[in-house]
Amino acid sequence: MGMVFGKIRVETPKYDVVSSNNDYEIRQYPPAVVAEITYDPAQLKNDKDAGFPILAGYIGVFGKAQNTKAESIAMTTPVITKAPPSENIAMTAPVVTKSGGEMVTMGFILPSTYVKAEDAPRPVDERVVIREEEGKKYAVVTFSGVAGEKVVAEKVKKLNEFLERDGCKAAGDFVLARYNPPWTLPPFRKNEVRIPVE
Repeated sequence: MGMVFGKIRVETPKYDVVSSNNDYEIRQYPPAVVAEITYDPAQLKNDKDAGFPILAGYIGVFGKAQNTKAESIAMTTPVITKAPPSENIAMTAPVVTKSGGEMVTMGFILPSTYVKAEDAPRPVDERVVIREEEGKKYAVVTFSGVAGEKVVAEKVKKLNEFLERDGCKAAGDFVLARYNPPWTLPPFRKNEVRIPVE
């Protein structure tokens, strides 16, 4: 019942608040190990969240874990959704889900017990990639409700305006972080838009 009202009972990433104001926070996140899948929603019933059941299968949410050790891995939050990087830009930060037909990358941050990518069991599904994400500084705005494209676009626009106003330079594209399952009542959902900053 707690998840319907937004109660989060799983591990979330630790971070340090570098600065905070009424509009956003600057946070420093440590390195993490991430399980990711990149896909074209058009090939998966036009579902931008189609990566979720594949990643959930990898960690064992639906029964036997779909990894080479059949090792169940604890669910963490948030789920990160982003557009994959272009081929000439190294992948260093999550971005956000794009509209239909464009590639999407969805990621689960693995529990902090996995320090290196090789510590995590290898996925059975070759579409799932395990990688290390370096520590990063983000400007973050938190909001409730459904994280639809229009809402997210408005949050990104406003956050970019705040950063420009404050002389803070963005260092990449934005990330959408969603903390709750879809059955959580919208007013109790926790979402974040994060923009990496220098």
